[in-house]
Amino acid sequence: MYLLDGQFKGSIVALVTPMLADGQVDYQALDNLIEWHIQSGTRGLVIMGTTGESSLVSVDEHISVAEAALSIVDRRVPVVIGCGSASTANAISLVKKVNGLKPDGFLCVTPYYVKPGQQGMIAHFSKVADASDAPLLLYNVPGRTSCDLDNQSIIKLAEHTNIVGVKDATGDLGRAKSLINELENFLFLSGDDETAFEYMALGGHGVISVTANLAPERMSQWCQLMLDAKPDQDQARSIFNGLMPLHQNLFVEANPIPVKWALAELNKIQAGIRLPLTQPEKSTQEKIALAMRQSQIV
Repeated sequence: MYLLDGQFKGSIVALVTPMLADGQVDYQALDNLIEWHIQSGTRGLVIMGTTGESSLVSVDEHISVAEAALSIVDRRVPVVIGCGSASTANAISLVKKVNGLKPDGFLCVTPYYVKPGQQGMIAHFSKVADASDAPLLLYNVPGRTSCDLDNQSIIKLAEHTNIVGVKDATGDLGRAKSLINELENFLFLSGDDETAFEYMALGGHGVISVTANLAPERMSQWCQLMLDAKPDQDQARSIFNGLMPLHQNLFVEANPIPVKWALAELNKIQAGIRLPLTQPEKSTQEKIALAMRQSQIV
């Protein structure tokens, strides 16, 4: 399994779910996006994560998109499927439905809105991992979920044989350093594009990236430079810093509003998104367009 043999590293895209103007999933655009990423060196894909609007699609759509993506990729790179929910029972149900598709792994976000304590989150992730036939990655993004999985809870969860890593979107490098130094044989993936270089410099293995939706080749390049036997951190930092306007401005409105608008501007997808998400405000569009020019995306 990719997540168990150390191959799930480098630039991993948190892929958007392309949609038509009426909000229906655009499967042809999904095919095109995935081929573009594979050709550009993206090392793995997260499908139906939070960037993929997983909370806004039906269960049938979730499974359909996962199935389509796995078929398109055809084992050329690892594919991880999002399975997060505020409800443990719902997350388990989804995992059981997707197990038969044989994904390379699952990514499970902390239970949003309900704000469980640490013991509740440990129980939640343990139960989901029990139900999964594939390795599970924890996903901590307290800025969006209003609950924060602390380091001691992650260390406890790492004892579960089916929990193999974490996507850390806290942006707290001090916390990351402490955890990386504490755990061995565990995958450490940044979920915060703006601090991803520093995260990898601390010993992280890669980034599950929103920016990679727009700049797959350059994200892959700097990540690979960091993973080389003799890392070229200066060159990696130069490439990374060249994308900083995107790292900083793809979150000026709720993700994935900015990145989907930018992809539509590049004619990679149509301008479809699910309510209650809408197209970005005019002022936001101007900021994103400027960031795209500054990062030499256009």
